[in-house]
Amino acid sequence: MKRRTFLTRTAALGASPLFANTTPVSVPKGKAEACIFIWLGGGMAQIDTFDPKDLGDNLGKPQKPGSLYKSIDTAVPGVRVTEHLAQCAKVMDRMTAVRTVNHHVIDEHAFATNLVHTGRMISGNVVYPSIGSIIASQRGAADPSVPAYILIGYPNVSRGPGFLGAKSGYVYLTDTNTGPAGFTRPDYVDDQRAETRNELLKPLMARAVRNPAEADYQMAQMEALRLAGPSFMRHFNLKEEPGDLRSRYGGEFGQRCLLARRLVQAGVRFIEVSHNLNFMNGTGWDIHNEGFKNQHLLIQELDTALSALVTDLESKKMLDKTLVVVGTEFGRPPEFDGRGGRGHQGTTFSMVLAGGGLKHCGAYGVTDELAKKPVENPVSLVDFHATIHAAIGIDPGKELMDGTRPVPITDGGKPVTALLA
Repeated sequence: MKRRTFLTRTAALGASPLFANTTPVSVPKGKAEACIFIWLGGGMAQIDTFDPKDLGDNLGKPQKPGSLYKSIDTAVPGVRVTEHLAQCAKVMDRMTAVRTVNHHVIDEHAFATNLVHTGRMISGNVVYPSIGSIIASQRGAADPSVPAYILIGYPNVSRGPGFLGAKSGYVYLTDTNTGPAGFTRPDYVDDQRAETRNELLKPLMARAVRNPAEADYQMAQMEALRLAGPSFMRHFNLKEEPGDLRSRYGGEFGQRCLLARRLVQAGVRFIEVSHNLNFMNGTGWDIHNEGFKNQHLLIQELDTALSALVTDLESKKMLDKTLVVVGTEFGRPPEFDGRGGRGHQGTTFSMVLAGGGLKHCGAYGVTDELAKKPVENPVSLVDFHATIHAAIGIDPGKELMDGTRPVPITDGGKPVTALLA
């Protein structure tokens, strides 16, 4: 390149912004006040749940590529789901199965789980915050007596606060009967004694070295001391709920969903509920090989709990203010492996939205005849994240700060405006 040409081009570059268009974009915002995020770890088969394809007539025995089960009508004309989602079918007018979610991450569980939780690939120099931590940081708890973010499941970095720090982290539990570990005081430690201990601790903490790690630890400790005791722990007493309602939610997973509703009532902003911690079908949603044989049990359990959660929230006039999300790391292909199960597929899969004041239509997006590729209205993973943020009143383009580095909440994600009222 000639010197004059080089100088001309670099001058033009200097006269224009380094980044893409920085003009603020108007983003529609919903009116949801809380989010319950149901996590189906392992990869829910969209073709056997919310995007059935009646091909092959497999009827529970893998033969030709296609759905394993029959499909049924729903409350929304033209929208069908698998026969094992019979209860959800009745309330699909309050739900939308987004059938064209897609990403191009290698179809490996850890990478895909991180992507669905953070909206970004794993980086070597920054730990990105999860969607729960972002919502916690931006909205805070609706009631200061509870944390903003609770995880009902096993903790890991994909669900954590990343560079946002401990103040945007979660309280977690795996057992709905006992609640979070460490928050119940011994009987001999009453409020007065707990406060005395706290006063003794303050001068020691004041002398602690000030660096980010110690500051995070101190903040987490202060939060734990604040929450410890009966006023917070009472929210985990499901026996306060009517017996017939508890039965309607079903087994252990359903009780976690019922607890999530109670936590929303208490003011928690974001609750993640993990499904199938006990691998009731032997493999969970990761149905390789013989895992398909009892997949219907997982679908039925999800059906019972999800439909009960939607109708319960509606009966308490909470549904429009509570966004329910069903997420999974990827879907499954229509073909079967050598022993009957299905592999991994990120090219298109279903995630579900319910309530949250959205304009529900039963299903959004159209896939091809085998649910392998989007045909109409594809929704990238970052667009799905942007839709959640917008629904709960957060600008998905807002920049957070990782030290001195600005990081937008989503990487250019655009909400699905057709779903936003």
